[in-house]
Amino acid sequence: SESFSEFYTSACSEHQIQINPHILEVLENYDVYVKLRAEGSVTLNLSGSKGMKRVQRLDDRDALAVSKCLKNNRRVTGLDVSYNNITDEGLRHLADLLRGDSTLNFLDLRFNECQADSAAVLAKILQGNRTLFSLRLSGNKIGDRGGTQLATMLQVNDSLMELELSACDLGIHSVMMLAHVLRSNRSLRCVDFSQSLLISHQEEWLVHVSNMLVVNSTLLELRLGMAGITDTGVQRLAEGLQLNHSLRYLDLRCNSLSCDGGFYLAEVLRRNPTLDVIDLSFNRIQDEGAVHLSRALSLPGCGLRALSVRSNSIRTEGLLSLARAVKVNASLTDINIWGNYLEEPVSQAFHQLISSQRLLPDRTDVTAYEVDGRVFLAEVSNSLDKH
Repeated sequence: SESFSEFYTSACSEHQIQINPHILEVLENYDVYVKLRAEGSVTLNLSGSKGMKRVQRLDDRDALAVSKCLKNNRRVTGLDVSYNNITDEGLRHLADLLRGDSTLNFLDLRFNECQADSAAVLAKILQGNRTLFSLRLSGNKIGDRGGTQLATMLQVNDSLMELELSACDLGIHSVMMLAHVLRSNRSLRCVDFSQSLLISHQEEWLVHVSNMLVVNSTLLELRLGMAGITDTGVQRLAEGLQLNHSLRYLDLRCNSLSCDGGFYLAEVLRRNPTLDVIDLSFNRIQDEGAVHLSRALSLPGCGLRALSVRSNSIRTEGLLSLARAVKVNASLTDINIWGNYLEEPVSQAFHQLISSQRLLPDRTDVTAYEVDGRVFLAEVSNSLDKH
């Protein structure tokens, strides 16, 4: 029978599409996989981002050829076409894979050139699709109109579990509508609204997110990084978080939180025993905010497992209070502190935590070393995303 690399070259010939060597190589490797394994599903990785390796990125004509190849393939359950040059036209071709008797569970379209029309096409198809679990659209400028279309789809779709919409130029209207839909949607587990265009004086969109958290009992991960959130906004968010008992991962990176924001989140930790991970990297909670968090972390029953306070203008007092919290809270296994003021008492404290194995090397973003009898800390690459 015809292999899929041969099927691809035939499709290119039929539609007068120039063969993309990147696609051909991936499909040839897929053919080898199929010969070696009689069973099992596979994700085709056609991402245009391959580290140091340069590949020919996919365009709309390539998307047409790929869709023709995979239309009746039952073994490909995932497709990664991130970081390519696919526009609305190319997405229409790929969206055909979600029609009818689809087997596609995972579709990664991050950082292409799709706009609102693409979101409308996907929204219409996904109203009747029951197989796609993960849709990643981050980096496509679908805007408020596209976000609204997806929100309407979520009123009907009950199978999608992950929706990534970071850096999609979502506005206040679409995020408020998405939050409203999540009051009744019971399938979504992970939502990413990071880098949306949500700057407003009243931060009223966070009231809607907060109200959603009060009634939603299935959402596990909420990403709100680079969303312009201030202390006032996080105060509103905290009201819903205190009453929510399902959320596990809260991402508030790169916002405008100060010590007051640390206080409101500490109040959440006092009342919410189910949050596992909070990422506060690149805010400005300073010593006062760190002390508030440390006091909450030290209380019996606090179940937080991982905290990042990278680059928060925290000095010795706040960092030492966090080190003491790690000592007394056995559930807190991960803490990231790089980018703050790591003076010698702080270096000593974290050196002791690491050397005693209270803090394992792969559970923090610093490592200790000695020079002339003095202890210093160096950065280690370690993200909370592993959770």
